[in-house]
Amino acid sequence: MNTRGYLILLCCIIANSVIGQITINITSLPEHTPEDAAIYFASNINQWSPDAKGFEFKKEDGQYVLSFTPKVEDVIEFKCTRGTWAAVEAGENGAAISNRAIVYEGSPIVYDVVIESWEDLDGQPVEHSYSDNVSILSDEFFIPQLNRKRRVWIYLPPNYHTSSQKYPVMYMHDGQNVFDVKTSYAGEWEVDEALDRLYKDGGGCIIVAVDNGQEFRQDEYSPWKNPTYGGGQGKEYVRFIVETLKPHIDSNYRTIPDREHTGIMGSSMGGIISLYAGLEYPEVFSKLGVFSPAFWFSDECYQHVLEQTKRMDAKIFLLIGRLEGKRYVHGMSAMYHVLKNVGFEEDEIFYKVDEKGQHQEKFWADQFPSAFEWLMGIGGNAKESVLPTLTVTASKDIRIQSHKDLGPLEVIVKKKKNGKVNYSDKGNSVLIPSKYWKNKKYDIQVLNENDILIQEY
Repeated sequence: MNTRGYLILLCCIIANSVIGQITINITSLPEHTPEDAAIYFASNINQWSPDAKGFEFKKEDGQYVLSFTPKVEDVIEFKCTRGTWAAVEAGENGAAISNRAIVYEGSPIVYDVVIESWEDLDGQPVEHSYSDNVSILSDEFFIPQLNRKRRVWIYLPPNYHTSSQKYPVMYMHDGQNVFDVKTSYAGEWEVDEALDRLYKDGGGCIIVAVDNGQEFRQDEYSPWKNPTYGGGQGKEYVRFIVETLKPHIDSNYRTIPDREHTGIMGSSMGGIISLYAGLEYPEVFSKLGVFSPAFWFSDECYQHVLEQTKRMDAKIFLLIGRLEGKRYVHGMSAMYHVLKNVGFEEDEIFYKVDEKGQHQEKFWADQFPSAFEWLMGIGGNAKESVLPTLTVTASKDIRIQSHKDLGPLEVIVKKKKNGKVNYSDKGNSVLIPSKYWKNKKYDIQVLNENDILIQEY
């Protein structure tokens, strides 16, 4: 091989090492695993699909292997499945296990997995867990805006049938996971148990939970399309809640139908659609529970806030777990600043990053009571909100230090007269020469790594 050939080979080796491929080896399987089993990698990087294309393990020399290169540095959570959530990996004797986690920082990783059992083959029969106050409103509630049918659940407060009281209503997504462990695909939120405890303190509330559409979930929970994961039907889904479902509930149950007593809540993609609904229909919803929002799905979610602006007062509970990864944390922090930029006050936004929180139902179940109390104004159990603010220090020049929730920044100084960029700087700490600071001839913009406007000076 000539010198040029060696150089090309060396460049390829260096490139591959920089890209940082992840290789996952399943080193041990339960003996009764079907011989022809297809095993998949279900993760926060593929929308937790149990049978995502491109994430099926290949069988090599009797061992299952999967290699892929993540697009971003992040915490990657996952579980292994045999194509459905009913056939997800489990621990000893079929017991549920927490998500596995890989901290990916760009370097190659080899990760070995031992699967102890499968829930469907080794787990004990799962019984329904919803309380007596939960019922199925309809197994086939028609969605005219999408020409589909869907199961809808309803929770009524413990004293609903023994009083004439009227109640606020909270609409929730992923109904399979709200009340019942048997219908859930990754655990339940235990909303009924929480509200049974809280109603004595003024927490009486009707919960209406709409099942997700499974293969339509990403489509229905985002008004905007993602080239990889779908989307684009969220507008119609929210119209269903506003124009069809809510009128039905208000007509058939004792509700307080005004906006001050109506909320909407969801997690991940459900977080996106909840914020969208609240801003698109502020005359309907005033209480928004936005758990672990997947704002990375589309940057159009930020543009939507800028276009809608703040039209009415609201209460917005923003929650994320540190262990969900940078793109989740940075995305929610950026959204906090965008909401502030369009006029929402600090007392309207509860912003929380839980240091141990993961992208899973157990985390959301643990956080639901305090979020509900804050949104409904019935308690003070939510810990003080710690905001992702920028730190500005001045000596000879001005230095702006990013918050850990925001990630790297870019500062751009433009001349107001012609829009010409006179200065820019990037990093977790950015410098602004003093000659530009508070100079009426210049606009100073601070953006995050995805070019979302965080602050203007």
